[in-house]
Amino acid sequence: MPIVSGSLTLPGDKSISHRAALFSALRDDFSHFENFNFNRDCQATLNCLKNLGVESIRSDSRLTIKGRILSSWLNPSETLNAENSGTTARLLSGLLVHLPFKTTLAGDSSLSKRPMKRIIDPLQKMGAKIESTEGHLPLTFFPVEQIKGIEYELPVASAQVKSAVLLAGLFADGVTRVIENVPTRDHTERLLKLKVEYDQNGRKIISSSRENSIPDISMTIPGDFSSAAFFIAAALLLPDSELIIKNVSLNPTRTGFIDILEKMGVKLEVNITQNSPEPMGEVVVGYQPLQNITVPAEIIPNIIDEIPVLSILAAKAEGTFELRHAKELRFKESDRISAMVQNLRSVGVEITEYEDGFKIEGPQTIKGGKIKTFGDHRIAMSFAIANLCSEQGIEIDRPECVEVSFPQFWGLLKSVVKE
Repeated sequence: MPIVSGSLTLPGDKSISHRAALFSALRDDFSHFENFNFNRDCQATLNCLKNLGVESIRSDSRLTIKGRILSSWLNPSETLNAENSGTTARLLSGLLVHLPFKTTLAGDSSLSKRPMKRIIDPLQKMGAKIESTEGHLPLTFFPVEQIKGIEYELPVASAQVKSAVLLAGLFADGVTRVIENVPTRDHTERLLKLKVEYDQNGRKIISSSRENSIPDISMTIPGDFSSAAFFIAAALLLPDSELIIKNVSLNPTRTGFIDILEKMGVKLEVNITQNSPEPMGEVVVGYQPLQNITVPAEIIPNIIDEIPVLSILAAKAEGTFELRHAKELRFKESDRISAMVQNLRSVGVEITEYEDGFKIEGPQTIKGGKIKTFGDHRIAMSFAIANLCSEQGIEIDRPECVEVSFPQFWGLLKSVVKE
């Protein structure tokens, strides 16, 4: 069996990279970013901004954005294409509602199946005029007299919905308050330096007119923690492994995966080297036995991207692993509950499927075979990790789909796996 060893520095955090581009596009000045993630999703954001008149210059992993105030964005000559990126579609929508001309936002076949009513509803409450395809892309935005601030309690824990409403609030008449009962990724409020209050109703994030005061968020973008999770899992599964992951995001709303691993008995070394504007540091991890748990419901929003690879760990851990309250997984790039269940069964793992999760009794042998990614990058990468500890090897039908979020994945995996 191979081992994992060495050190890695990962491409910039995908969520932060999207926001770096979108927020700096609103400043009438230059912004500079090191370690920007030029995956297909983030490139979709840059392409949409280009069509709206916002210029960007790439040099290796460095990005320079020449922003312009929102009122000077240009009328695009074509439909804006978010491709496969839900972050692009939902966050950009919060800005398109303010433009004085009609715009249309579309996506690929996968993104066009994902729910957009969750942003349409609050934006329409703010006065936006939006036409959709039965609550899905494409969306058409029509100019309106004024967008007004609202108080909005999130019906679903979603950083994308929260961010869409907060971005609309930046240029609205009055104050916008978004209430979240379950904390979600806080990159938007951190980077825009939004006021946050706490009361008996939960966490309240406040945005108001900021046309001329978008902060300069030029920065080195921390490595993507969701990408790091695959390599952490590989080191935990393979005896004699030890891996150092450097300059990775350690934002506490993103590291729920570490919290779950600690509950499963894992000891990791986590060293924070930077706190502002985003926490960053290194993680040192090696092979350890794992004990399965019932995953607490409140942590689900902060491990949503790591659940596929977590299911691989669960298959090799002792005891019962049960995860519920994760129905949101069915509305990702694929139905990830169905995809994980189908594929784990195809490589010899017994698993019980629920409408909102799954249960695995471990440890089990991962035998091997063919799996279907459904074009989902996180399914492909999860089974690449499962392949390392399989008996017969696992064949992945569309390995190239990782390019959506992590085009360097296969090369980096090869660099740390020693036969």
